[in-house]
Amino acid sequence: MKDILRRHQVLSEEITDILNKQVKIEAQSSASYLALAAWCDVRGYDNCAAFFFKQSEEERKHQMKIFRYLTDMECNAISPAVAESQYEFGSLREVFEKALEMEISVTDAIHDIVRACRKAGDIATEEFMRWFVQEQIEEEFVARRTLELFDVLGEDKIALGMIEERVLHVEYDGGEEG
Repeated sequence: MKDILRRHQVLSEEITDILNKQVKIEAQSSASYLALAAWCDVRGYDNCAAFFFKQSEEERKHQMKIFRYLTDMECNAISPAVAESQYEFGSLREVFEKALEMEISVTDAIHDIVRACRKAGDIATEEFMRWFVQEQIEEEFVARRTLELFDVLGEDKIALGMIEERVLHVEYDGGEEG
């Protein structure tokens, strides 16, 4: 039996390193979303706070999905330390701009992983990352669509109330016709 067991790390060192970096990015995103949620919660934007708490949980799940992949592939998965997140913002719009900025950064990092997998010929990891590529399409869409609400409705008290009311209902349909 031990003749058929792998005696080395399944993934290349480069792929292992870039995946561990992504684990840290996802952990930092989770922490940043908590900061956004707290900002909203303190100011009475309950739906926005709920939205960002949910986003934080999702980022943590993404972190763990990659972490478990690394361990499943017999690689060292590194539990990252995260930096303090920005927690002061000038407006609700600025909070959502920060969210979009974070999602774009995560998308860029995911694409870097896919490119590294292609270069290394790591088909298994590239296939694993496909889910993350699709997830980022949705994450960016929701962040952009929410910012569009500010463009359409404005930022007066009534508009902010309408945005607060709609934020939990902004969904990505994958381009499907209904």
